[in-house]
Amino acid sequence: MKKVLVTGGSGFFGINMIRYLLKNKYNVVSMDIADFNYPEKDQVEIIKGDIRNTEDVRRALKDVDFVIHSAMALPLYPEEEILTTGINGTKLMLEESFQKGIKRFVHISSTAVYGIPDHHPLYETDKLDGVGPYGKAKVKAEKICEEYRKKGMCVPVIRPKSFIGPERLGVFALLYDWAYTGHNFPMIGKGNNRYQLLDVEDLCNAVEKCLALDEETVNDTFNIGAKEYTTMKEDYQAVLDFAGKGKHIVGLPEKPIIWTLRILEALNLSPLYKWVYETASKDSFVSIEKAEKKLGFVPKYSNKDALIRNYKWYLENIDQFKNQSGVSHRVPWKQGILSFAKLFF
Repeated sequence: MKKVLVTGGSGFFGINMIRYLLKNKYNVVSMDIADFNYPEKDQVEIIKGDIRNTEDVRRALKDVDFVIHSAMALPLYPEEEILTTGINGTKLMLEESFQKGIKRFVHISSTAVYGIPDHHPLYETDKLDGVGPYGKAKVKAEKICEEYRKKGMCVPVIRPKSFIGPERLGVFALLYDWAYTGHNFPMIGKGNNRYQLLDVEDLCNAVEKCLALDEETVNDTFNIGAKEYTTMKEDYQAVLDFAGKGKHIVGLPEKPIIWTLRILEALNLSPLYKWVYETASKDSFVSIEKAEKKLGFVPKYSNKDALIRNYKWYLENIDQFKNQSGVSHRVPWKQGILSFAKLFF
Protein backbone atom coordinates (compact mmCIF):
# COMPACT_ATOMS: atom_id res chain seq x y z
CA MET A 1 0.00 0.00 0.00
CA LYS A 2 1.51 3.34 -1.10
CA LYS A 3 2.07 6.09 1.44
CA VAL A 4 1.10 9.60 0.34
CA LEU A 5 1.97 12.90 2.02
CA VAL A 6 -0.62 15.66 1.52
CA THR A 7 0.73 19.12 2.40
CA GLY A 8 -2.01 21.51 3.44
CA GLY A 9 -3.92 18.47 4.69
CA SER A 10 -6.08 20.49 7.12
CA GLY A 11 -7.40 22.75 4.35
CA PHE A 12 -10.45 22.41 2.14
CA PHE A 13 -8.68 20.62 -0.70
CA GLY A 14 -6.46 18.71 1.72
CA ILE A 15 -9.25 17.00 3.64
CA ASN A 16 -11.17 16.14 0.47
CA MET A 17 -7.99 14.69 -1.08
CA ILE A 18 -7.25 12.71 2.08
CA ARG A 19 -10.75 11.23 2.14
CA TYR A 20 -10.42 10.29 -1.53
CA LEU A 21 -7.05 8.60 -0.90
CA LEU A 22 -8.33 6.68 2.13
CA LYS A 23 -11.29 5.45 0.05
CA ASN A 24 -8.80 4.26 -2.57
CA LYS A 25 -6.68 2.36 -0.02
CA TYR A 26 -3.63 4.62 0.30
CA ASN A 27 -1.82 5.24 3.57
CA VAL A 28 -1.95 8.98 4.25
CA VAL A 29 0.21 11.54 6.04
CA SER A 30 -1.13 15.08 6.53
CA MET A 31 1.19 18.04 7.01
CA ASP A 32 -0.18 21.46 7.92
CA ILE A 33 0.54 24.36 10.29
CA ALA A 34 -3.14 24.19 11.31
CA ASP A 35 -4.65 21.51 13.53
CA PHE A 36 -6.16 18.46 11.81
CA ASN A 37 -9.59 18.40 13.48
CA TYR A 38 -11.54 16.00 11.28
CA PRO A 39 -13.21 12.65 12.14
CA GLU A 40 -10.52 10.92 10.01
CA LYS A 41 -7.72 11.89 12.43
CA ASP A 42 -7.36 8.28 13.66
CA GLN A 43 -6.83 7.03 10.10
CA VAL A 44 -4.13 9.55 9.19
CA GLU A 45 -0.57 10.20 10.34
CA ILE A 46 -0.61 13.86 11.35
CA ILE A 47 2.44 16.14 11.18
CA LYS A 48 1.85 19.65 12.47
CA GLY A 49 4.56 21.67 10.79
CA ASP A 50 5.58 24.34 8.31
CA ILE A 51 6.68 23.54 4.74
CA ARG A 52 9.28 26.32 5.14
CA ASN A 53 10.96 24.44 8.01
CA THR A 54 13.53 21.79 7.02
CA GLU A 55 13.08 19.60 10.10
CA ASP A 56 9.30 19.59 9.76
CA VAL A 57 9.56 18.66 6.08
CA ARG A 58 12.00 15.81 6.76
CA ARG A 59 9.72 14.48 9.48
CA ALA A 60 6.74 14.52 7.14
CA LEU A 61 8.58 12.80 4.27
CA LYS A 62 9.67 9.77 6.32
CA ASP A 63 8.86 6.53 4.42
CA VAL A 64 6.64 8.41 1.93
CA ASP A 65 6.20 7.15 -1.67
CA PHE A 66 4.29 10.10 -3.18
CA VAL A 67 3.74 13.78 -2.33
CA ILE A 68 0.66 15.85 -3.15
CA HIS A 69 1.75 19.42 -2.51
CA SER A 70 -1.15 21.81 -1.96
CA ALA A 71 -0.02 23.88 1.06
CA MET A 72 -0.26 27.58 0.26
CA ALA A 73 -1.06 30.89 1.96
CA LEU A 74 -4.29 32.10 0.38
CA PRO A 75 -4.67 35.48 -1.37
CA LEU A 76 -6.04 37.32 1.69
CA TYR A 77 -2.87 36.52 3.69
CA PRO A 78 0.00 39.07 3.99
CA GLU A 79 2.21 39.25 0.88
CA GLU A 80 5.31 37.88 2.63
CA GLU A 81 3.39 34.82 3.86
CA ILE A 82 2.13 34.13 0.35
CA LEU A 83 5.53 34.48 -1.32
CA THR A 84 7.56 32.54 1.25
CA THR A 85 5.01 29.72 1.48
CA GLY A 86 4.43 29.46 -2.27
CA ILE A 87 8.05 29.83 -3.40
CA ASN A 88 10.41 28.94 -0.53
CA GLY A 89 8.11 26.23 0.81
CA THR A 90 7.69 24.58 -2.60
CA LYS A 91 11.45 24.67 -3.24
CA LEU A 92 12.20 23.08 0.12
CA MET A 93 9.54 20.39 -0.37
CA LEU A 94 10.93 19.53 -3.82
CA GLU A 95 14.56 19.53 -2.72
CA GLU A 96 13.94 17.27 0.29
CA SER A 97 11.72 14.97 -1.83
CA PHE A 98 14.46 14.81 -4.46
CA GLN A 99 17.07 13.94 -1.83
CA LYS A 100 14.83 11.18 -0.47
CA GLY A 101 14.14 9.72 -3.92
CA ILE A 102 10.37 10.35 -3.75
CA LYS A 103 8.81 8.69 -6.79
CA ARG A 104 6.18 11.32 -7.61
CA PHE A 105 5.52 14.88 -6.53
CA VAL A 106 2.12 16.24 -7.65
CA HIS A 107 2.10 20.03 -7.44
CA ILE A 108 -1.28 21.75 -7.09
CA SER A 109 -0.94 25.04 -8.95
CA SER A 110 -3.80 27.28 -10.12
CA THR A 111 -5.26 28.83 -13.27
CA ALA A 112 -4.31 32.12 -11.56
CA VAL A 113 -0.97 31.61 -13.35
CA TYR A 114 -2.67 32.85 -16.55
CA GLY A 115 -3.43 36.26 -15.01
CA ILE A 116 -6.26 38.19 -16.70
CA PRO A 117 -6.13 36.69 -20.20
CA ASP A 118 -7.18 38.17 -23.54
CA HIS A 119 -8.56 34.96 -25.05
CA HIS A 120 -10.38 31.72 -24.20
CA PRO A 121 -10.18 28.83 -23.76
CA LEU A 122 -6.77 28.80 -22.11
CA TYR A 123 -4.30 26.04 -22.92
CA GLU A 124 -1.38 24.75 -20.91
CA THR A 125 0.97 26.31 -23.48
CA ASP A 126 -0.37 29.86 -22.98
CA LYS A 127 1.89 32.49 -21.40
CA LEU A 128 2.00 32.75 -17.62
CA ASP A 129 1.31 36.14 -16.06
CA GLY A 130 0.38 35.90 -12.39
CA VAL A 131 -1.69 38.73 -10.87
CA GLY A 132 -0.79 39.80 -7.34
CA PRO A 133 1.45 37.94 -4.86
CA TYR A 134 -0.60 34.72 -5.10
CA GLY A 135 -0.46 34.49 -8.90
CA LYS A 136 3.23 35.43 -8.98
CA ALA A 137 4.08 32.82 -6.33
CA LYS A 138 2.22 30.13 -8.27
CA VAL A 139 4.11 31.00 -11.48
CA LYS A 140 7.47 30.87 -9.68
CA ALA A 141 6.55 27.58 -7.98
CA GLU A 142 5.82 26.02 -11.38
CA LYS A 143 9.24 27.12 -12.64
CA ILE A 144 10.82 25.37 -9.64
CA CYS A 145 8.82 22.24 -10.52
CA GLU A 146 10.28 22.37 -14.04
CA GLU A 147 13.81 22.52 -12.59
CA TYR A 148 13.22 19.30 -10.67
CA ARG A 149 11.67 17.60 -13.69
CA LYS A 150 14.95 18.31 -15.47
CA LYS A 151 16.75 16.60 -12.58
CA GLY A 152 14.74 13.45 -13.30
CA MET A 153 11.83 13.76 -10.88
CA CYS A 154 8.25 12.96 -11.93
CA VAL A 155 6.43 16.23 -11.13
CA PRO A 156 2.87 16.42 -12.48
CA VAL A 157 1.51 19.99 -12.24
CA ILE A 158 -2.24 20.46 -11.87
CA ARG A 159 -3.86 23.82 -12.70
CA PRO A 160 -7.39 23.67 -11.28
CA LYS A 161 -10.13 26.22 -11.80
CA SER A 162 -11.78 27.59 -8.63
CA PHE A 163 -13.03 24.44 -6.93
CA ILE A 164 -15.89 23.89 -4.53
CA GLY A 165 -17.53 21.08 -2.58
CA PRO A 166 -17.86 19.81 1.00
CA GLU A 167 -15.91 21.96 3.50
CA ARG A 168 -15.69 24.91 1.05
CA LEU A 169 -16.77 28.30 2.34
CA GLY A 170 -14.59 31.37 1.69
CA VAL A 171 -16.01 33.70 -0.95
CA PHE A 172 -18.77 31.20 -1.88
CA ALA A 173 -20.23 31.56 1.62
CA LEU A 174 -21.41 35.03 0.51
CA LEU A 175 -23.68 33.48 -2.14
CA TYR A 176 -24.84 30.69 0.17
CA ASP A 177 -25.60 33.07 3.05
CA TRP A 178 -27.65 35.38 0.84
CA ALA A 179 -29.51 32.41 -0.70
CA TYR A 180 -30.22 30.97 2.75
CA THR A 181 -31.52 34.26 4.16
CA GLY A 182 -33.71 34.90 1.11
CA HIS A 183 -31.95 37.79 -0.63
CA ASN A 184 -31.30 38.60 -4.25
CA PHE A 185 -27.59 38.24 -5.00
CA PRO A 186 -25.55 41.05 -6.64
CA MET A 187 -23.14 40.26 -9.45
CA ILE A 188 -20.44 42.46 -10.98
CA GLY A 189 -21.59 43.14 -14.55
CA LYS A 190 -24.49 41.43 -16.30
CA GLY A 191 -23.33 37.89 -15.53
CA ASN A 192 -23.32 36.85 -19.19
CA ASN A 193 -19.68 35.78 -18.97
CA ARG A 194 -18.75 32.09 -18.78
CA TYR A 195 -16.83 31.29 -15.58
CA GLN A 196 -15.81 27.65 -15.31
CA LEU A 197 -15.68 26.07 -11.85
CA LEU A 198 -14.69 22.60 -10.65
CA ASP A 199 -16.00 20.15 -8.08
CA VAL A 200 -13.32 19.09 -5.59
CA GLU A 201 -14.19 15.42 -6.14
CA ASP A 202 -13.32 15.77 -9.83
CA LEU A 203 -10.06 17.46 -8.85
CA CYS A 204 -9.20 14.63 -6.45
CA ASN A 205 -9.90 12.13 -9.21
CA ALA A 206 -7.48 13.91 -11.58
CA VAL A 207 -4.77 14.07 -8.90
CA GLU A 208 -5.12 10.38 -8.04
CA LYS A 209 -4.72 9.54 -11.74
CA CYS A 210 -1.33 11.30 -11.55
CA LEU A 211 -0.33 8.81 -8.85
CA ALA A 212 -1.70 5.73 -10.59
CA LEU A 213 -0.85 6.15 -14.29
CA ASP A 214 2.62 5.63 -15.79
CA GLU A 215 5.30 8.29 -15.29
CA GLU A 216 5.65 9.22 -18.94
CA THR A 217 1.93 10.05 -19.15
CA VAL A 218 1.63 12.12 -15.98
CA ASN A 219 4.96 14.00 -15.89
CA ASP A 220 3.30 17.03 -17.48
CA THR A 221 1.05 20.04 -16.78
CA PHE A 222 -2.75 19.76 -16.87
CA ASN A 223 -5.68 22.19 -16.72
CA ILE A 224 -8.56 20.76 -14.69
CA GLY A 225 -12.10 22.17 -14.72
CA ALA A 226 -15.77 21.35 -15.23
CA LYS A 227 -16.80 20.15 -18.67
CA GLU A 228 -20.30 21.67 -18.50
CA TYR A 229 -20.91 25.32 -17.56
CA THR A 230 -23.20 28.07 -18.83
CA THR A 231 -23.09 31.78 -17.95
CA MET A 232 -22.15 32.92 -14.47
CA LYS A 233 -25.66 34.33 -13.99
CA GLU A 234 -27.33 31.04 -14.93
CA ASP A 235 -24.99 28.88 -12.86
CA TYR A 236 -25.33 31.00 -9.69
CA GLN A 237 -29.09 31.37 -10.20
CA ALA A 238 -29.30 27.57 -9.82
CA VAL A 239 -28.38 28.00 -6.12
CA LEU A 240 -31.06 30.66 -5.57
CA ASP A 241 -33.60 28.42 -7.35
CA PHE A 242 -32.59 25.47 -5.16
CA ALA A 243 -33.02 27.68 -2.06
CA GLY A 244 -36.63 28.10 -3.21
CA LYS A 245 -37.23 31.66 -2.03
CA GLY A 246 -37.93 33.20 -5.44
CA LYS A 247 -34.79 35.34 -5.47
CA HIS A 248 -32.63 36.32 -8.44
CA ILE A 249 -29.15 37.33 -9.53
CA VAL A 250 -29.00 41.12 -9.90
CA GLY A 251 -26.40 42.52 -12.31
CA LEU A 252 -24.61 45.73 -11.28
CA PRO A 253 -22.70 48.19 -13.52
CA GLU A 254 -19.20 46.78 -13.83
CA LYS A 255 -16.86 49.79 -13.80
CA PRO A 256 -18.38 51.75 -10.88
CA ILE A 257 -18.59 48.58 -8.76
CA ILE A 258 -14.95 47.63 -9.45
CA TRP A 259 -13.76 51.14 -8.55
CA THR A 260 -15.85 51.04 -5.37
CA LEU A 261 -14.41 47.64 -4.43
CA ARG A 262 -10.86 48.90 -5.01
CA ILE A 263 -11.47 51.72 -2.56
CA LEU A 264 -13.17 49.41 -0.04
CA GLU A 265 -10.30 46.93 -0.28
CA ALA A 266 -7.80 49.72 0.41
CA LEU A 267 -9.86 50.63 3.51
CA ASN A 268 -10.11 46.95 4.60
CA LEU A 269 -13.90 47.10 4.31
CA SER A 270 -14.38 44.57 1.50
CA PRO A 271 -14.24 40.77 1.75
CA LEU A 272 -13.12 40.54 -1.88
CA TYR A 273 -9.54 40.78 -3.12
CA LYS A 274 -8.40 42.04 -6.51
CA TRP A 275 -8.25 38.67 -8.28
CA VAL A 276 -11.92 38.00 -7.41
CA TYR A 277 -13.50 41.32 -8.34
CA GLU A 278 -11.28 42.11 -11.35
CA THR A 279 -12.10 38.77 -13.02
CA ALA A 280 -15.70 38.18 -11.82
CA SER A 281 -17.29 39.82 -14.87
CA LYS A 282 -14.85 38.33 -17.41
CA ASP A 283 -14.89 35.02 -19.23
CA SER A 284 -12.69 32.51 -17.45
CA PHE A 285 -12.42 28.98 -18.77
CA VAL A 286 -9.67 26.57 -19.71
CA SER A 287 -9.37 23.70 -22.13
CA ILE A 288 -9.34 20.32 -20.37
CA GLU A 289 -8.69 18.36 -23.58
CA LYS A 290 -5.17 17.42 -22.55
CA ALA A 291 -6.32 15.93 -19.23
CA GLU A 292 -9.18 14.14 -21.00
CA LYS A 293 -6.84 12.58 -23.56
CA LYS A 294 -3.77 11.83 -21.45
CA LEU A 295 -5.29 11.13 -18.02
CA GLY A 296 -8.69 9.86 -19.10
CA PHE A 297 -10.21 12.65 -16.99
CA VAL A 298 -14.03 12.68 -17.12
CA PRO A 299 -15.60 15.36 -14.87
CA LYS A 300 -18.62 14.09 -12.96
CA TYR A 301 -20.09 17.48 -12.02
CA SER A 302 -21.20 20.55 -13.99
CA ASN A 303 -20.88 24.07 -12.53
CA LYS A 304 -24.52 23.92 -11.37
CA ASP A 305 -24.08 20.44 -9.84
CA ALA A 306 -20.96 21.54 -7.95
CA LEU A 307 -22.52 24.77 -6.62
CA ILE A 308 -25.67 22.99 -5.42
CA ARG A 309 -23.66 20.11 -3.87
CA ASN A 310 -21.60 22.68 -1.96
CA TYR A 311 -24.76 24.58 -0.91
CA LYS A 312 -26.35 21.38 0.43
CA TRP A 313 -23.23 20.81 2.56
CA TYR A 314 -23.48 24.44 3.74
CA LEU A 315 -27.08 23.90 4.87
CA GLU A 316 -26.24 20.65 6.67
CA ASN A 317 -23.33 22.23 8.57
CA ILE A 318 -24.42 25.84 9.04
CA ASP A 319 -24.56 25.61 12.84
CA GLN A 320 -20.84 24.74 12.97
CA PHE A 321 -19.62 27.99 11.39
CA LYS A 322 -22.46 30.46 12.05
CA ASN A 323 -20.28 32.75 14.19
CA GLN A 324 -16.96 32.07 12.47
CA SER A 325 -15.12 34.15 9.90
CA GLY A 326 -11.59 34.47 8.61
CA VAL A 327 -9.43 34.34 5.49
CA SER A 328 -9.23 30.61 4.69
CA HIS A 329 -11.52 28.57 2.42
CA ARG A 330 -12.84 26.60 5.41
CA VAL A 331 -14.62 29.51 7.11
CA PRO A 332 -16.93 32.21 5.71
CA TRP A 333 -15.08 35.36 4.75
CA LYS A 334 -15.99 38.49 6.68
CA GLN A 335 -18.71 40.26 4.69
CA GLY A 336 -17.51 43.70 5.72
CA ILE A 337 -19.58 46.43 4.17
CA LEU A 338 -21.47 43.84 2.06
CA SER A 339 -23.47 42.87 5.15
CA PHE A 340 -24.86 46.42 5.08
CA ALA A 341 -25.46 46.21 1.29
CA LYS A 342 -27.63 43.14 1.98
CA LEU A 343 -30.34 45.50 3.24
CA PHE A 344 -30.90 46.68 -0.34
CA PHE A 345 -31.31 43.20 -1.87
